[in-house]
Amino acid sequence: MTTTKNKENILREKQITKVTLIGSVVNLVLTIFKIIAGIVGMSAAMIADGIHSASDLLSDIVVLIFVHISSKDVDKGHDFGHGKFETLATLIVSVMLLVVGINLMTSGIKSITSILKGNSVASPGFIALIAAVISILSKEYLYQYTVREAKRLNSPVMVANAWHHRSDAFSSIGSFVGIGGAMLLGNKWSLLDPLTGCIISIMILWMAVKMAIPAINDLTESSLPDDVENEIIRIAGDVEGVRNVHSLKTRRNGPIIILEAHIVVDPCLSLISAHDIATNVEDSIREKFGKDTQISIHLEPDELAK
Repeated sequence: MTTTKNKENILREKQITKVTLIGSVVNLVLTIFKIIAGIVGMSAAMIADGIHSASDLLSDIVVLIFVHISSKDVDKGHDFGHGKFETLATLIVSVMLLVVGINLMTSGIKSITSILKGNSVASPGFIALIAAVISILSKEYLYQYTVREAKRLNSPVMVANAWHHRSDAFSSIGSFVGIGGAMLLGNKWSLLDPLTGCIISIMILWMAVKMAIPAINDLTESSLPDDVENEIIRIAGDVEGVRNVHSLKTRRNGPIIILEAHIVVDPCLSLISAHDIATNVEDSIREKFGKDTQISIHLEPDELAK
């Protein structure tokens, strides 16, 4: 029997899949076009840019596979659901970016070394410049579209994938500068092209690390940031009947927050009244952080009131 929660997960998966598939088609076209443009236009930066788009395509595949897994409902082996698979996908995407960034940096350094030794490099052609402009416009559009849907669907891996799109747009801006500079200034400035390739690789590495750190934190059960925990304590403390909140523990399971907390109430309250207060606390927290937030409340009597 399909539960309401599972229906919501299925709908969320379909929406993420739709956005990701649109990105995949664009990435496939851009990968082919940019690599061909780089080869025909003799531009190392554009070839590097095309490889970056290929890594975007691979990250789309990772997102599709792992979001499908993470959308599964709670089962016997996963009492808290499968949300960690979405976090794992984010980490995989970041590792892919690291590998691409290192390879591009190595290639760029080799080209720069070759040029400094006196070897000539042909100036890039106009087609490479056109490819850079098309890439900038299309990838920035994909970023805006994907990040908007990611925020609506509360999907960390979609946010990571959106930044993958934007990093490609940034790298294309670098390619545009490098290719345009080499074309305008002539062969003696051909160093600009591989140099831009190196700058692109630094950008890719930076984005990879930026995405990997929060994913690693989530996978290793790190607590939520202090400002989020303070907000949870404030919300719980504002509920009528709550005298104190302590022993808060938090973590993430993909897009879902899991928390445990102790709340102090009047010791003279009936069990039903105390339970109602705990329910109100849970409702208030879910109103702020989402209805799928998993909450465990422990009730304690106010010792000072005895």
